[in-house]
Amino acid sequence: MQKLLITLGLGIVAIGVLYPYLRQLGLGQLPGDMILKGENSTFYFPVVSCIVISLLLSVLLNLFRSS
Repeated sequence: MQKLLITLGLGIVAIGVLYPYLRQLGLGQLPGDMILKGENSTFYFPVVSCIVISLLLSVLLNLFRSS
């Protein structure tokens, strides 16, 4: 359990550090990502970006598991 928590923490830190570079690649601005702008607020939910990240992580984890 400790290794899992440490790995998840490092993964979150890595995503935070790489976030500006991922935005330059278009991740987070894909067609299908929802942006609702109101008078005083903005709601942003990257639906398609979440699906793309999920698929990439699934492929990577399956590659590492099989070896």
